[in-house]
Formats: sequence, structure tokens, C-alpha cells
Amino acid sequence: MFGYIQPDAPYLFKKDEKLYQALYCGLCKSIGRGCGQRARTALTFDMAFMSAMVHNIRHEDVEIKRQHCILHCIKKRPVAVVDEVTVMLGCINTALAYFKLCDDKADGDKKGALRHLYKKGLKRAERKYGGAVEIIRKHLSEQSRIEKDGCDIIEMAAEPTAKMMEELSVFALKEYATPDTSALFYDVGKWIYLIDALDDYDKDVKKRRFNVLYNSYKLPTKAEAVSANKDELTFLFDSLFADMRSRLGKINFKFNKDLTDNIILRGIPLKTRSVLGLGCKDCKK
Repeated sequence: MFGYIQPDAPYLFKKDEKLYQALYCGLCKSIGRGCGQRARTALTFDMAFMSAMVHNIRHEDVEIKRQHCILHCIKKRPVAVVDEVTVMLGCINTALAYFKLCDDKADGDKKGALRHLYKKGLKRAERKYGGAVEIIRKHLSEQSRIEKDGCDIIEMAAEPTAKMMEELSVFALKEYATPDTSALFYDVGKWIYLIDALDDYDKDVKKRRFNVLYNSYKLPTKAEAVSANKDELTFLFDSLFADMRSRLGKINFKFNKDLTDNIILRGIPLKTRSVLGLGCKDCKK
């Protein structure tokens, strides 16, 4: 995951802001429990979103207690208690971090050297949730193959990440997985790939790294690519938002879903407009 999944904070209820932070802190502890202390450094808020979704759809409530942590050793904070879901998601987070850094290494990025920090964590994740790690390995290998081929078809390049998120959701949700949950996570995975490609456009061009949007548009800067293809990009993202909204309305949530509604219906479109450079006044809420 890349840290793009965020709420629209001004429209987030106080209770949900506290829940989001508690889920994040709980996942940090869960990663330590499942994959070791070093692996905790890879945590992003994307996985807090996943935790909220999976707990709710699986009808498993989150228990929150005030606890100390490494960064907040004096004053206790609300923390989601470690459970099977959070340990599983912590293992998935560790595997995603490791393979992402392997990809960075292959691209010549110095950050790739950090992959060794998560190698032991990956082995522990494989022992606990080998099926999830295999899903990640399979689809990121396919992603690498497509990129090495110099793919210039946007939908094709985004497919492995979208399918990876879909299959991970089925793995995590178990009997609670439905066609609508699968489609929603497919959409989220596709969005993550595309927003990352858009955000890294200029950097990838400068460093001569693969970027499907550059391969498709052949323009030297993100600003030029967005200006020349604004209608196509807006349609591409708005189609994803429309399907997310439709799927979200068909999923049976057990508990309050204000947090996940905020992230999917407001936070994701807001982040997209920001990366596109359109500004808040252009956001479709």
C-alpha cells in the first residue's frame, strides 16, 4: 500500500477520527505481534482503512483500550486491541512493503535497500498467512512482467494490482465475501495503482522508470499530460467512484459505517483531485 487512502478530515466525525487513529495504533501493535518490531515501520493509514472495512463486513466489533506504545510511552492512547483480523492485516502490510521495496530495488531506487528490514517479517507472515503472501507475490510478479514489457494500455497495467486487492479481500473476508465486496476492493486496487502512477509521473519520467500514463500520453510532465487528457482522466476516475458508490450501497455492514463512507465517498475523490491538480472546488462530493 502507498498511503493514499485517507479520509476527508474536515467532514470526519470526532468519534470516527478517534476510531481511525485507534485502528492505526492497533495495527502497529499487531504488526509487532505477527511480524516483529522492524516491520512496524512500514505501516500506513491504508491498512487502517482495511481494518475498518474487514471488521465491519465480518461483523466483528473492535475493542478499544487505552494503552502505551513505543512512540507514546508516557500518556496512554486509545488503541484497538490486537485480534486475528489485525494480525492478518499486519502480515499483509509487511508482505506488501517487502515486495514494494524489491520493486524499488529493481528500478534502481536506493530505497530498495531497506527491503532487508522486512525479510524476517515476511517469513513470519508466510508461516501465518501463506495464502495471502502468495496472492501478493503472484500479482506483483505479473505487474512486474507487464511493466517490463513497456505496457502503454492503462487498464491492462492497473489490472494486477486491482486483482490482488480483490483476492486479498476474499482471503480476509472469508464467508462474508460477496461479488460487491470483491468489486469494491478491485476498484480500490485499481485506483491505488492509477493515483500512484499519476503522482509519480514527473519523478518516473526524470528517472526513466516505467509509468503507464507516460507510455500512453508521451508528454514530458504531469501538468501537460493532465491538461491534454483531462477529460479522459476525469472520466476514468469518476467511473471508478461511481462503481465504488454503487458497490458500497449493496454491502451489509454490521456496525456504523460513517468512517468508511467518508474515506470512499469523500477522501478518495478529494485525493484524486489534489493529485490531478484540479483543487478542492473541482471535487465532486
